[in-house]
Amino acid sequence: MSRRVDPAVLAAVAVGGAVGGGLRYLISSLGGLPWTTLVINTVGCALIGVLMVLLVDRWPDTRLVRPLLGTGVLGGFTTFSTYALDVERLLARGQVATALGYLVATPVLALVAVWAAATSTRLVIRLLTRRRASWD
Repeated sequence: MSRRVDPAVLAAVAVGGAVGGGLRYLISSLGGLPWTTLVINTVGCALIGVLMVLLVDRWPDTRLVRPLLGTGVLGGFTTFSTYALDVERLLARGQVATALGYLVATPVLALVAVWAAATSTRLVIRLLTRRRASWD
């Protein structure tokens, strides 16, 4: 079974990926590896948590927002391939403890960031919804 590629979705992902990748490049040029990559991935995952809650809970009928912002911008911004290369480089330099710490810290912080951001976003939405209801 073949799936037809939607040109609008493809364009949204491409534009978003260029923006996200460009932002990552600019930020990574400011700091040293691997710590900049760790921050980028953690912040990007937190933003993905916020975005997905908003898209699923608040604005589910936004056809191109998820491909543009989720897959494109935030997918291009986060960089787990660089994370893998950073681990390899640290090991090659003999920094085994740093490499192992980084290897474990990155996915743990990424998952915690998604969970914390999604949970916080749901809480804020719930509080704002209650507050708005009390004004009516």
